[in-house]
Amino acid sequence: MACVLEAPLRMSVLSEVTASSRHYVDRLFDLDPQKVLQGVMLLYLLQQETSSTELRTECAVVLGSLAMGTENNVKSLLDCHIIPALLQGLLSPDLKFIEACLRCLRTIFISPVTPEDLLYADTTVISHLMALLSRSRYTQEYICQIFSHCCKLQHWHSCGFKSLPQPLLCANGPDHQTNLFNHGAVQNIAHLLVSTSYKVRMQALKCFSVLAFENPQVSMTLVNVSVDGELLPQIFVKMLQRDKPIEMQLTSAKCLTSMCRAGAIRTDDSCIVLKTLPCLVRMCSKERLLEERVEGAETLAYLIETDVELQRIASITDHLIVMLADYFKYPSSVSAITDIKRLDHDLKHAHELRQAAFKLYASLGANDEDIRKKIIETENMMDRIVNGLSESGIKVRLAAVRCLHSLSRSVQQLRTSFQDHAVWKPLMKVLQNAPNEILVVASSTLCNLLLEFSPSKEPILESGAIELLCSLTQSENLALRVNGIWALMNVAFQAEQKIKSDILRGLSTEQLFQLLSDSDVNVLMKTLGLLRNLLSTRPHIDHIMSTHGKQIMQAVTLILEGEHNIEVKEQTLCILANIADGTTAKELIMTNDDILQKIKYYMSHSNAKLQLAAMFCVSNLIWNEEEGSQERQDKLRDMGIVDILHKLSQSSDPNLCDKAKTALQQYLA
Repeated sequence: MACVLEAPLRMSVLSEVTASSRHYVDRLFDLDPQKVLQGVMLLYLLQQETSSTELRTECAVVLGSLAMGTENNVKSLLDCHIIPALLQGLLSPDLKFIEACLRCLRTIFISPVTPEDLLYADTTVISHLMALLSRSRYTQEYICQIFSHCCKLQHWHSCGFKSLPQPLLCANGPDHQTNLFNHGAVQNIAHLLVSTSYKVRMQALKCFSVLAFENPQVSMTLVNVSVDGELLPQIFVKMLQRDKPIEMQLTSAKCLTSMCRAGAIRTDDSCIVLKTLPCLVRMCSKERLLEERVEGAETLAYLIETDVELQRIASITDHLIVMLADYFKYPSSVSAITDIKRLDHDLKHAHELRQAAFKLYASLGANDEDIRKKIIETENMMDRIVNGLSESGIKVRLAAVRCLHSLSRSVQQLRTSFQDHAVWKPLMKVLQNAPNEILVVASSTLCNLLLEFSPSKEPILESGAIELLCSLTQSENLALRVNGIWALMNVAFQAEQKIKSDILRGLSTEQLFQLLSDSDVNVLMKTLGLLRNLLSTRPHIDHIMSTHGKQIMQAVTLILEGEHNIEVKEQTLCILANIADGTTAKELIMTNDDILQKIKYYMSHSNAKLQLAAMFCVSNLIWNEEEGSQERQDKLRDMGIVDILHKLSQSSDPNLCDKAKTALQQYLA
């Protein structure tokens, strides 16, 4: 592919080079492609050992300037294999040449078009870069910057917290963080945090914020490293004091946040509660630049996401909940903006601000009912969420759905605000056509809106939800299968027979079996929960067992025979107990000796939960007031069930003892 380079600012580049290389530089900016191609001579000269070191250094400087131009420039340089050429240059003994090569490498790796894995292609490169760290403050600054940009794990800014993918793997080796960690990054970079150069301190700090993110191994190591007798967490705390530059405060707060989330620092540690959290709340204030407010809110959302106490503390710090409402007011009304640049800037950051606010509201409201109430009472909050659900930008949509999901955990809000704003309508729209990461959160939210006390349940079902949920159960995505079946379980709870029939029709027997043999225990448990809800109230039990009885009994047998955990078997025995409560359905158990033997086996099991569930089956089968109870009692007595009941009536477990005595009374009546 031809190396076609577009010129950045021509004069500033030319001022950096002397006459010896100007001949080639002029050609790089020529409009004739053939002449441009001759400009590749720069790269050729860079690699020639016969060229003078001054010329080679100038070539590296010019190539670095070109890389600061457009993304096409960087692509063209990459196509010409600039990275191997520059890495080769690092073997030179000349420090100025090494610094020029590193500066150029830094510029190229900062570009979004450069694949990070190019740094790891040759296993000796990282070791060599670590060795060069001691050469000068420039090598320290550039190498730390290269590491920060080439240590890629899907950053928390670009995706939802809980669905973070694994770090991207290099071609043939460990992920980037592990690679750098194994090459001694922590030990080699730690002392740079106390460098006399602000740029070096800052790049070292950024490097640690990327290395520690979602990485317990790095985080646990950082906690115990000391520089000049001071532990790193203490150094980070000093760096987030108010008198330090904002980027330093923010980055050290990110380091401490990562270490806290990885379990290396306790959530109730004073450096988190009294230092990191207040610092991040400060970053959300109106005084800060828009990009700082975005980063502050996103980092705070990540810090408090899983900790109730931190959520409560954040919610009452500096009126944060009200402060965040301001994030939705960009761009400001056009009349207030006379400056076009300012408008452009506001527009650019407006969606990032909304995304950050939604994320932080989602974290704040994850557990506490009072906090959720405060969030919903914030001006126009529900309207903002509804608007967010239909935004074109996927990141804002995902954050809005997360926020809605967090608030949907509130029984009170499901009954009031959610109904007043008919949020189910835009939510159903989101579910029609969205990427999986949005579908997962949207379907989780739908599960909550389908709970029996939710006023939204009926209109959602009328809008075709059952068909949608049945299709989710066939997804290859595990979370979607779980959510689909979970929502159907909620729909089936105390539902009328028509809805239950719609579910069974939508799922099909084949799909039900598929779900009951799913390798994931969550899918299995929710499917059993669905069956249990379908098989409730006698007329429904008898109706369903008359149409699906054979298949359901087959599934029950398979699960009770399989290698499943206690909870799965308990749920399955509870389904049998429901079937035993049917009028005609109970005959499917009584005529199945295999199932009866299994019930008997579980009555004598070592686990009390399973014993209790098996006894529910027996009680429902022998209940006196029902037709045919005498024959059923006799059959079970002949099997030795009564002997087991006598034994259990002496149990030290009060539940087992009471249940056994109640069952024995049926024989005495």
